[in-house]
Parts: sequence; C-alpha cells; structure tokens
Amino acid sequence: MLDTVKITEKVREVMEQKDFSGVVLCKQKGDTLFQIVRGYANRSDELLNDMNTRFGIASGCKVFTAVSIGQLIEQGHFTLDSKLKDVLYLPFPEWDPEITVHQLLTHTSGVPDYFDEEVMDDFSALWKDRPVYAMRQLSDFLPMFQHLPMKSAPGEKFHYNNAAFIVLGLIVEQYTGMAFTTYVEEHIFKRAGMQDSGYFLTDQLPRNTAIGYIDADDGTWTSNIFSIPVQGGADGGAYVTAPDMIRFWDALLGHKLLGEEMTRHLLTPYAHDEDEEFYGLGIWLELREKEIFKTHVMGFDPGVSFMSGVYPKQGVQLVVVSNQESGPYPITLAVEEAMV
Repeated sequence: MLDTVKITEKVREVMEQKDFSGVVLCKQKGDTLFQIVRGYANRSDELLNDMNTRFGIASGCKVFTAVSIGQLIEQGHFTLDSKLKDVLYLPFPEWDPEITVHQLLTHTSGVPDYFDEEVMDDFSALWKDRPVYAMRQLSDFLPMFQHLPMKSAPGEKFHYNNAAFIVLGLIVEQYTGMAFTTYVEEHIFKRAGMQDSGYFLTDQLPRNTAIGYIDADDGTWTSNIFSIPVQGGADGGAYVTAPDMIRFWDALLGHKLLGEEMTRHLLTPYAHDEDEEFYGLGIWLELREKEIFKTHVMGFDPGVSFMSGVYPKQGVQLVVVSNQESGPYPITLAVEEAMV
C-alpha cells in the first residue's frame, strides 16, 4: 500500500500552492486512501465543494462515447473496421470515403476539427460569432466542419480531434433513435451506478454542481457560462462526481458496460502521440517499459480541469476534478511520484 500520510501531506501542499478548487479522491484495491475537498462550488454565495459536488469534465467523457460505440458493435450493428460512409447517412463531400469507425475513435481519421488545437488555444473564441446557448444538439456542430477538407489521409497520423467524436455521437443517435446524452445516461451512467452524473445545461445546473470559473491575472473572475456550449455531448461536457468516476472505472474494468473483447480494444494502445503516451479507443494509455502504467482520461475547458486514471500494477484509482482551469496535473504528478 502507498504511504497514505506522506502522500496526503504532499497533495495538500500542492493544493495550497495552486489555490486548488475541487475534489481529489484516491483508492487502492477498493479502499479509500485519501479524499480531500477544497474551494467553492459557488464563489458568490460561498458554497463549499464537497465529496458529492458535480464537476464538468470536458473531454474526459470521450470514453463514454467510445463505450457507446462499443455497445452498438457488440449488438452487431457494425464493426470497428466499418467505413463511416456505410454507418452514418450524412454527407461529408470533402472527406475520404475510406475513413473507418476505428480511425474516428483513435484520432487517426484525418478529418477536419471544429476546434483544432494546432491552430487555436482559446476554446471560448469559438463562440464569439456563434451563441453558446444555441449549441444544444450534436447536429448544431456540423456547420463548423461538415464541408471542410481532410486535414490528413485516414490512418496517416494521430491528431486529437473533437469533430470525430461529434460524428461518433451522431452514429449513436442514428442507431438508437435517442439523443446521445440520453443514451449515455441510460446505458452507461445508470448501469454503472453513476446516479449523480449527467449532461446538465449550464443555465439549469442542478443542486450541488460546481460553477466553472475563469480567473484573470488581475485577480478578477467570471463564470464559464458564455465560454462553453450550453450542453455537452459526444466530444465532452458531462458532469460527474468523484465517487461516480470511480464507479465508472469499476463498471468498465469489471465488464459491466462491455464484454471482455471490446473492453480489451478500448485499452489497446493503437495510436502513438508522443513519448510514452498512446491512445486506445476514447482513452489515453501511458506506457512505461512497454507495459501500461496508467489508463486515463482528462479534460480541459474554460473553467474546467479534470484528470482521472487507473494504475493497474499498483491497484490505484485517482480522480481529480476542479472548477478552475488548472490544478489536476501537479496533483496527479505528486501521487504518481509516491508510487515509484
């Protein structure tokens, strides 16, 4: 077991240094090693965060999209090698007809992105000419990329891509006849026991949900309500609690969401990003000495930062959720250093 006292002291020290706002939950082999809460869920009313506060996780929920696609594959609707043109009945006139479902899931499809991190770094800039309150369905994103040319050839390289996951979500909607968010809540959250999680509207947040805050250099702050789409979808934007995220890991790795074969596909390092960082299906995999050190997800939006991982060798599960733009990385690093 990890030295709980030592690691807790180190994490608290980092939280103070970074003025962290959020929740840190760490378990090992089913037992809680430590849980720490800090900061305000609502600064104006000075409402404190607690262990069951819901936080936005941005792109951290791309794994929910991958699980949804995996469930449809297990039902026999299509395969990982099926071509996009054969599974989604929407026109993408400039796209390569050879794009596969597998390539969309691994960020190797080469399709254009509506938020290309190679040329943009401010997500909120997208909504200066397009009101965030109008972004309520996956189809609302189509005009932002549907008629753009390919960025690269299918399978040529890894390039992190949000639009690819919007397309995957549209596939889910086509085959299920349900809104993507409803499908995930019914077939993933409920099955995993994630009763406090959901795709909530930013202007209709339920009780005990953290408001995301954007801090300026001069000490002032604003909420993120005008900086992210009003409702999340297939590429990000769900809200979870830290205990619910642990429940998700338990359900995924316990084969309650997918069978063994499809779960193995999710956790296979298919695409190489950089150094020892790889990507499976909707999920990151960090290798050390050619073995998986960490299976993890992460997400960053204006007023949102999130990291959560499973360390198979140590039997550790870690969740760090915050309603600020940074903080989870140094905390995660402090925990990982204690594992060495």
